Amino acid sequence: MKRKLFKKNKTIFPDATVSEENGVLALHLATDTIQSAMSLDDPTALILAYSRAMVAFCLFHDAPKHITHIGLGGGSIARWINAYFPQTHQMAVEINPAVIHIARMMFELPLEDEFFQIVEADGVEIIQAMNNSTDVILIDAFDGVQIIDAMIEPPFLQNCRKALKQYGIFVINLWSADRRYHRFVEHIKNAFDGKILEIPAETHGNVAVLAFNRLPENLSDEKLKKRCEILTKTTGLDFTHNFFAIKSDNQKRKLW
Repeated sequence: MKRKLFKKNKTIFPDATVSEENGVLALHLATDTIQSAMSLDDPTALILAYSRAMVAFCLFHDAPKHITHIGLGGGSIARWINAYFPQTHQMAVEINPAVIHIARMMFELPLEDEFFQIVEADGVEIIQAMNNSTDVILIDAFDGVQIIDAMIEPPFLQNCRKALKQYGIFVINLWSADRRYHRFVEHIKNAFDGKILEIPAETHGNVAVLAFNRLPENLSDEKLKKRCEILTKTTGLDFTHNFFAIKSDNQKRKLW
């Protein structure tokens, strides 16, 4: 089903195109950079390292009831969540109608029903209208060259925190080579009272930054390790890198 909640200003969006190589379908936005990718043999696999880093939130939230995606892309994480957490409600917000069209036609998205909805709208406006209503916010919002500035501005980040439930988690994909990266991280730290973790992807310089509305109770490395083993077994995705990245970052931050 297609939902349109907000009118958008007339905007020229980057061209969305698709390429295929060695059994992998890739989405591009006006450049050769791969924004999203899908294995034709295994559509649910998270083949890009940054997407595997972003799902590290699963180590802290084992039963999210609602997830909000800002930026649909090819729907990689949405497909993965639908496969392994089928009772989770997902809302994917995407402002570029061409991206939505391509994702629907070529990227084997989950069936659009009560558990998965696509909203063609500005993610900033959608988040502003939410209040204590989602467990996880996943932001992957690049324009083909860099992250969309509005997604790392303090007012938007503060609204994200308000949109989250008590133990909600904010996750954003950033590019570590961006000269503004450390400023972005400071904005996130300020919005979430320092409760953040930086999880570098295994390759290509992306970093998933996780921020917590409130840290889970009785958190420990041992509990995270056990959760890592369970997730690796049940999903087939090796969470070991995420576990050690989180453990290493927390040794500096002392969140638990």
